[in-house]
Amino acid sequence: MSIGLLTCGARPAAAYDQSPQFGDGRFHNPVGKSALGFVGTLGVMWKFLFDKPADASPLAPIPVQALTRQALLEAPDDSLWRLGHSTMLMKLDGHFWLTDPVFAERASPMSFMGPKRFHAPPLSIDELPSITGVIISHDHYDHLDHAAILALAPKVQHFVTALGVGDRLIGWGVPVAKVVQLDWWQDTRVEGLKIVATPAQHFSGRTLADGNRTLWASWVIDTGHTRIFFSGDTGYFDGFARIGERYGPFDLTMIETGAYDAQWPDVHMQPEQSLQAHLDVRGAVMMPIHNGTFDLALHPWTEPFERITALAAERGVTLTAPQMGEPLDIGAPAPSTHWWRQVGEATAPSR
Repeated sequence: MSIGLLTCGARPAAAYDQSPQFGDGRFHNPVGKSALGFVGTLGVMWKFLFDKPADASPLAPIPVQALTRQALLEAPDDSLWRLGHSTMLMKLDGHFWLTDPVFAERASPMSFMGPKRFHAPPLSIDELPSITGVIISHDHYDHLDHAAILALAPKVQHFVTALGVGDRLIGWGVPVAKVVQLDWWQDTRVEGLKIVATPAQHFSGRTLADGNRTLWASWVIDTGHTRIFFSGDTGYFDGFARIGERYGPFDLTMIETGAYDAQWPDVHMQPEQSLQAHLDVRGAVMMPIHNGTFDLALHPWTEPFERITALAAERGVTLTAPQMGEPLDIGAPAPSTHWWRQVGEATAPSR
């Protein structure tokens, strides 16, 4: 199903009734997720605040390759740069695209507390060239940065979001004509690029009162000669196989591999599941994302990189894990240099 740019103002909640994912005033996963409960939630909060493992954060500086606007403009098509967490900059057919742009110091509604980033972005928003489009998977703070959106708005032509997230942007002052909102399996075309919102198993919300009022999605990005899958945030589910059947194979998959825990299996994947998701969507090369930048879980900082590297080797999957700011050729990505190990040596507690 295709849909053009939405030109209406902030749409009323009743308009969401057309979405199969919407009911009782909220969006839902096809399969309900388990809940930690009050006691379980308190336990997780206690661990985060008072019992965090020392190796959950890097103790050595994370290598970042600085970028300049001129270097981006001179880069060839099908180039990609990881700016941090799930923020990717892509140059496709002469146009620049961003995913889930977060440039803030903290993934939090507060500037003085909450998950703080471990490294600076490779370049500032001011240094970015004109951006054709921004693709946003959902509205959590580590994927949707209010200040970044306001700073980006003058230089971005289009914002493509999951259903309802665009209303947030419009409410923040982004011009209505720049916003397109998609339900699962809907697509749009911008400057020849086909973008499809595909299912994910997650949740949304930015306050205690607005849970699941907006939709979450994964994304298919197709130039006609290069096809990319961006998972956003998601637990493992059978939707990956359906995505692969309808839109695979993919030259590159950007799959969440980090900030997981056995206590929240429905909304984030263990590395074994991340690898299976890559196989399900029929990916050629996998790039693990959603790691390295923010302290969002209890596992060691290096663990996502090491586990997915070992699993990929066992299954014969081609893996690429560039440094922040390192240029990546989507058509022929270089193998990983295992750069995180020099950082991890300092994070390992003494025995």
